[in-house]
Amino acid sequence: MPYEYRKMSPEEKAAVVAHRRERHYPWHAPPHPYRETGWYLLTAVNFQHEPIMHASRRDEFEPRLLEAFSSIGAEIGGWVILPNHYHILVGIPSLDVASRLLQQLHGTTSREWNVADGMTGQRRVWYKFTDRWIRSERHHYQALNYTHYNPVKHGHATDPYAWP
Repeated sequence: MPYEYRKMSPEEKAAVVAHRRERHYPWHAPPHPYRETGWYLLTAVNFQHEPIMHASRRDEFEPRLLEAFSSIGAEIGGWVILPNHYHILVGIPSLDVASRLLQQLHGTTSREWNVADGMTGQRRVWYKFTDRWIRSERHHYQALNYTHYNPVKHGHATDPYAWP
């Protein structure tokens, strides 16, 4: 939402904030209405969709992401890491546990990448993560297909099998 929000007129921004306020959602952050054990499609975006995760950084980030979720007993269904965001389909004990895990991982990688790029104190690396609670087996496979097709959708590959 922050990316689209910046493109809105003042009237559109006011309508979005009012809509979120009516539903008791955070005004300018993704809501997390479901928090229990289950399957979720989690998405994290580099701030303002900046392509911070070049190929070698993605190669380094992938095992850290998978190990972090494995360490909490998550079941990993699928994932994709693109230059400016990632998706991971996971069965987790609770969204609160996953939230703390992502806060740690994103904090660590932000610091490391900013130091490596000479951007300490000058750049925000991550925006808040979003989640989609998986409601059924059919929804699970739709999320898995969405994840695997994402590099094609964003023009990084012509075939899902061509993306690492």
